[in-house]
Amino acid sequence: MSEIRQATALSVPATDALRFLPEGPFALQDSQFSWVGIQHGADAKQGSLNLCDLASQTNQSFDLPGRPGFAFPCTTANRFVVGCERSLGFFDTATGKFDVFQEGIDGDVSNTIINDGTFYENNLVFGTKDLEFATKKAGLYLYRGRDSKLIRLRDDQICSNGKSIVKNADGSLDLYDIDSPTRQIVRYALDIDAGTLGDPTVVIDLTKDPAVPDGAILTPDGKHVIVSMFLPDVADFGSTRMYDIVSGDLVCEWQTPGSPQNTCPALVRHDGKIQLVITTAVENMAPDAKAKCPNAGQLFLAETDIADHGGPINEFYPA
Repeated sequence: MSEIRQATALSVPATDALRFLPEGPFALQDSQFSWVGIQHGADAKQGSLNLCDLASQTNQSFDLPGRPGFAFPCTTANRFVVGCERSLGFFDTATGKFDVFQEGIDGDVSNTIINDGTFYENNLVFGTKDLEFATKKAGLYLYRGRDSKLIRLRDDQICSNGKSIVKNADGSLDLYDIDSPTRQIVRYALDIDAGTLGDPTVVIDLTKDPAVPDGAILTPDGKHVIVSMFLPDVADFGSTRMYDIVSGDLVCEWQTPGSPQNTCPALVRHDGKIQLVITTAVENMAPDAKAKCPNAGQLFLAETDIADHGGPINEFYPA
């Protein structure tokens, strides 16, 4: 039988602009994590990189020159690798400078921008999204670090989300991936040297769910996937869930009171234990819906039973 837990709304973000579409939380160090504000309003063409401190519940926000899909900290201090609009680049929080190293992503289609991503060593895997959330034209990409080559792995996604790469005992790699409208979490064999994907295997089937799966992560032991569910409707709470990868069983649900549109999860060490950060969004909510969902767009924190084995929660991108 699955467990239900309640997440607690934080005081972050503090502005309507930052509450519009928070995503991509990523642990930096104890009690600190980054996240992206994909865009600062319904008609905005700009977003931000944010640094949140759980101990003080304070947030630093850095404007970016477009709408980011992901941002990961680099081994170089103050540096983040960012997917923004249709470019990859490095952003320096000390100078505010964004240096592009790859352009032209989805160059042969219109009305898409970079969305979710992940990395393995110096390789990036990321996808794009159709801004109308309707047409199978969004790409899934590998940026191969050793030769700085951009490789399109798929060209038929709608809203690419929820990515993790796992190294198996035999050295092979698997990519866990979500194209949100399919309501499925799938696994591919990923060959970085060849620049190819194997056939998809459905890991978690959510096709009967009213919400769509958005951001997702794997637990440190690789046995469970934690996925945030985006429910585009008024509801008393939102849902972020942990599923057993082998059986597909629901193990735990974290509910976010007053905020139905969960976007992304992250594990962060705080107060000496591994806790769960959940981002939520206001996107697409009419004024009357927002009034009924008072915590929409807030970040949430929740307890977990995930064992803390010490050391950093995440690796940083080697650049």
